[in-house]
Amino acid sequence: EVQLVESGGGLVQTGGSLRLSCAASGFTFEDYVIGWFRQAPGKEREGVACISSSNGATSYTNSVKGRFTISSDNAKNTVYLQMNSLKPEDTAVYYCAVRSGRMLLLVRQGYNYWGQGTQVTVSS
Repeated sequence: EVQLVESGGGLVQTGGSLRLSCAASGFTFEDYVIGWFRQAPGKEREGVACISSSNGATSYTNSVKGRFTISSDNAKNTVYLQMNSLKPEDTAVYYCAVRSGRMLLLVRQGYNYWGQGTQVTVSS
C-alpha cells in the first residue's frame, strides 16, 4: 500500500521559515517524481515543486523560486520542502504526491497517490 505522510506544518510569521517532510513508502516504481502541492481555501490545488528520483532534477512554480527548496533523502525515503521568506499568500494545506516516471510535472492530474496534507499558516 502506497503511503505518503506529510509533517512539519504550522503557524509562522511573515518572513519566517518552515521545513515540510514527506515520508513515502509502499511503492515500487523504478523511477518516480514526488511533488509538493498546496491548496488555499476557495482556490484550486496548485503545484509548488517536484523532484525526480532518477537524477534529482527539480522544478518550481514561479511564485516560490528563490524561496523554497525541494530535496530528498533516498535512504530515508523522505522528501523535504524548505520554505523561507514565507508570505501570507503561502498559507494553504500542503500535500505531497507521487507519480511514476521521470517527467517533472506540476499539475495534479499527473499524480497517482496523495498524502493527507499539512496546514501552513503565515501570519502578517
